[in-house]
Amino acid sequence: MLSGLDVVPSEQPRNIPRQITLAARQSPSTPLVVHSATRPAATTLGELYDESLRLAGGLRDLGVAPGDVVAIQLPNWRECFAAHAATWLCGAVLLPIVPIYGRREVEFILRQSGARVIIAARALRARDNSDLLEALANLPTLDHRIVVGDPLPATVPFADLVRDGSPTAQPCEPASPRERCLLVYTSGTTSDPKGVQHSHASLLGEIEAMRELRGGGPEVISLVAFPSGHIAGVLGILRMLSRATLTVAMDSWDPLAAAQLIVKHGVQASGGAPIHLSELLDVAERHRLDLSSLREYTTGAASVTGALIRRADKLGVVAFRSYGSTEHPTISSGTPQDPLDKRADTDGRLAPGTEVRIVDEHGADVAPGQSGEILSRGPELFVGYHDSTLTSDSMVGGWFRTGDIGTIDSDGYLRITDRKKDIIVRGGENISSKEVEDVLLSHPAVAQAAAVGAADERLGERVCAFVVLNSGHHLDISAIAHHFTAAGLARQKTPEQLCIVTDLPRTASGKVQKQLLREQLSRSVDVVDDGARC
Repeated sequence: MLSGLDVVPSEQPRNIPRQITLAARQSPSTPLVVHSATRPAATTLGELYDESLRLAGGLRDLGVAPGDVVAIQLPNWRECFAAHAATWLCGAVLLPIVPIYGRREVEFILRQSGARVIIAARALRARDNSDLLEALANLPTLDHRIVVGDPLPATVPFADLVRDGSPTAQPCEPASPRERCLLVYTSGTTSDPKGVQHSHASLLGEIEAMRELRGGGPEVISLVAFPSGHIAGVLGILRMLSRATLTVAMDSWDPLAAAQLIVKHGVQASGGAPIHLSELLDVAERHRLDLSSLREYTTGAASVTGALIRRADKLGVVAFRSYGSTEHPTISSGTPQDPLDKRADTDGRLAPGTEVRIVDEHGADVAPGQSGEILSRGPELFVGYHDSTLTSDSMVGGWFRTGDIGTIDSDGYLRITDRKKDIIVRGGENISSKEVEDVLLSHPAVAQAAAVGAADERLGERVCAFVVLNSGHHLDISAIAHHFTAAGLARQKTPEQLCIVTDLPRTASGKVQKQLLREQLSRSVDVVDDGARC
């Protein structure tokens, strides 16, 4: 068993409402800048806190009580940040939903979570959300739809709840730091997303661990690009609210705009998937932009190559790898002080307070330096899944089974070497293979289907579908795209590569041997995907 540094006990309050109240009172003038083509904003932490109190009062007037679930499907707008704070201030459970999720995902999440309220945008980029918002009116537990932008019939305008003179709420004090305050859904090995639950203690444990590991505070200028439906996005917002971090936020990813914001504001800290870092470096080279103010760039969520970290270093950007999950946000992380080879070739040392075991297939600890499945525990570990039947499968004796394979070197640096979980990681997004397969199998032309990740230099992986067709049927990539759109799935889950095969390799028990499919991607097969080869 290996342990990270001990977390130094903090004088900070151990629940989120008190923490963000304290931060707003101590640093009310901390700036917040939102970069958006449609809803740009410049405000301060104090103004945002006042707006959040009014929104919390409005939620209470709508009947939201402590413990109720409030869903938020918004990009990184001022309204999104106020909604996060207001949900916690009124004692409710925050349920952030990835903005690009479609009707199928949103309806499942709201139905399973029993959310009482959703706060959503009338329009997202070029997408009109009217059909989605109207369909949600039929959910039995959903009492109110609060709309940012032009309202629809029977919806509540967001602006009406936060205008000057609206009733304010006093921050709600949870009975215990172990109370649930966050429910965030993540794709895993099952077809449907899994609801991961966090408490005040686990979220603030992550914030405190990162303070111990990397420092930071109001004097550090951060760029937030992850949307709030991801745990990284939630933590970025919480860091701003609870530690008064000067924040520049983007509501959609644009590498050139991000680079220009870094230069304009002298951004010192940011993070993203490898594709985000790669694109930042591309535009910096193309437009001769100096990103050397960026002294802390955390990347993970997909395979990170050492070459990418070394390329960043040559351009003056101090980047390093980090490893974690929605269930255990930061298991290990590099730091700006680590040597380049450790930043480039490992996933850093264990986070303060975190413990790790490396075990073999029988659950026994392996010898130092050998690889095995990573088990973790620590102050930021989740408190279980919303569907409690899933929790027992992921935990063993208080340890979280990550499903990832790794090793720890003699200097205490963790390195992820493989992934047991059957997920595809496209541009930092976890995509459930089974969910893709279920939609493929609903197509009348498809008899058998398997989805795997195909290596992609830019995205890390892209979705590749192997299918066996029913007799007499034909299928091409455009028909697949139309079928997935009709099914209501997010666009990134649609297969980008289609391999027509006569059979799928299986074990004696009938399980598809996906490793053989991945190997087959390098050989010649009958491909129908507009010219790409498997």
